[in-house]
Amino acid sequence: MSQQDFVLDVQIREDKGKGASRRLRHQSLVPAIIYGGSKEPQSISIISKELFKQLENEAFYSHIISLNVAGKSEDVILKDLQRHPAKAQILHADFLRVSKNQKLTTRVPLHFINEDISKGVKGQGGVISHSQTDVEISCLPADLPEYIEVDVIDLELDSVLHISDLKLPKGVESVALIHGEDYDLPVAAIHKPKGASADDEETSADESSAEGESDAE
Repeated sequence: MSQQDFVLDVQIREDKGKGASRRLRHQSLVPAIIYGGSKEPQSISIISKELFKQLENEAFYSHIISLNVAGKSEDVILKDLQRHPAKAQILHADFLRVSKNQKLTTRVPLHFINEDISKGVKGQGGVISHSQTDVEISCLPADLPEYIEVDVIDLELDSVLHISDLKLPKGVESVALIHGEDYDLPVAAIHKPKGASADDEETSADESSAEGESDAE
């Protein structure tokens, strides 16, 4: 886990409902909620520009965040984020409380490396495609990684990399694999470029035609 700290100052809010949320957004505040653990859910608001600043860092999405709530610190993870479909605006944020002694479930991004020099791309002329860009994991907060590195250097043409092929850090489990083999979904694959098969067939047909004409002569 990264040593970088994420800290946000938040305000407790008493007003609830759509009208109250709209008023907050007009004041450049983001309505949010903290839930989970042994405490009751707590409605809060966050200064919009401060939240946007933190969201610029990918690690914020999969890192323990300290929320300063009325002078007390709450350790949480960002569980859900609702964005406006057309504007650069956060409509709502959900934060889940975490305990250092209790496993949490969240999604972390996948970072693919060595794509350009993988066997299937560099040596066999294939192209790589990603089926997933993140993966759901379960671990203690202290073991929470910012991302999972996926090395595809040995992936060959027409080969598929599955969740079970990922090298997870110590103490980290894949939630999908906990459910069974049927959930071992593909993560990445290398295949021929579009149109490559048709081109090969045309080349083969041209060669056969040329050979036929040569025999006739």
